[in-house]
Amino acid sequence: MSRIIAHLDMDAFFAAIEERDRPRLKGLPIVIGADPKGGHGRGVVSTANYKAREYGIRSAIPINRAWEFSEIARQAGKPPAVFLGGDYHHYIEVSEEIFAVIKKFLEEACPPKFSGENFERGGLDEIYLDISFTENFNDAGKLMKKIKSEIKEKIKLSSSVGIGPNKLIAKIASDYKKPDGLTIITPKDVQKFLDPLPIRKIPGLGPKTEIQLEKIGIKTIADLRKISEEKMSKDFGKWGSALFSHARGEDDSPVSNEREVKSIGEQETFEKDTRDSGFITERLESLSAYVFKRFKESGFKTFRSVTITVRFSNFETKNRSHTFSLPFEDSAKNGETNQGQAMLKFEALKLLLPFLDTRENPKRHLIRLIGIRIEKFS
Repeated sequence: MSRIIAHLDMDAFFAAIEERDRPRLKGLPIVIGADPKGGHGRGVVSTANYKAREYGIRSAIPINRAWEFSEIARQAGKPPAVFLGGDYHHYIEVSEEIFAVIKKFLEEACPPKFSGENFERGGLDEIYLDISFTENFNDAGKLMKKIKSEIKEKIKLSSSVGIGPNKLIAKIASDYKKPDGLTIITPKDVQKFLDPLPIRKIPGLGPKTEIQLEKIGIKTIADLRKISEEKMSKDFGKWGSALFSHARGEDDSPVSNEREVKSIGEQETFEKDTRDSGFITERLESLSAYVFKRFKESGFKTFRSVTITVRFSNFETKNRSHTFSLPFEDSAKNGETNQGQAMLKFEALKLLLPFLDTRENPKRHLIRLIGIRIEKFS
């Protein structure tokens, strides 16, 4: 029996929340990300709404490049983009509201067919739903249309949905008609749907792989299907075998809400490359506090490994780690000093300090970015 999987993806999520909450921004190009500093800022775009995308602004491009696109549009007589830093705690709250709406709707509309095992959160703005309990793909489409309407009515945000026989097809389909789209791909239509699409539509296929494939004339998924599994495995290893399957619409990964958290981390790109030890250590302490807060909220009790990342002005990047002989556990009780947070800062600083002198930085490079993450939870 064919599975029926839906992927619901919120439309330009962060920017849409800002536009909803600030009526004066309605219809304007909105960019969420780092401060562009008049074209001299560091960092990248987190989200751009569809109006900003008309200017060429996309997520993950450098924020200074986004500023340039905005300036080009302004000089052409169009409204300049509105750049916002974003309120990520608020975005998390809205995300929780959306998932609660979806879960409540399904529990009330589809008992006892729906349970907590039928969904998988893919991030703040996306969710997979196993709705194989519906009679057919047509009924699945009607169900997801109701869920889209429920979200729009209660949260005042639009979403796009893809429905297919597996997670891969559902995810690609949800991006096919944005915003506010609904695309249904039945098993018999999978290859017809995939073949004309550019290879970058395959989730996880990045720019480096795209360049490698285009060098041998592979631009569409139909082109990719012509390459043997042996050659794909030889050129790309395990990822090559996965691409061979994905080009054929094959994906047997389950929908599961029990995904294991493997690490918790945070990093910061400085506005100006620096070797100021006071500034760098202060930023690391701040990142450590934030990572430890997320650890406490995660439900895990211990961790065994801490890693810091340092990126120099020449973009050389180094990682240094320390693994505790015993799992690290925060024993502080309410009202006591947070020993765990203090110890994490201490261990992180021990790893960082060599980068501030000749031990790890013999050429005295300026530092562009630092990061910290913890791993090996229990």
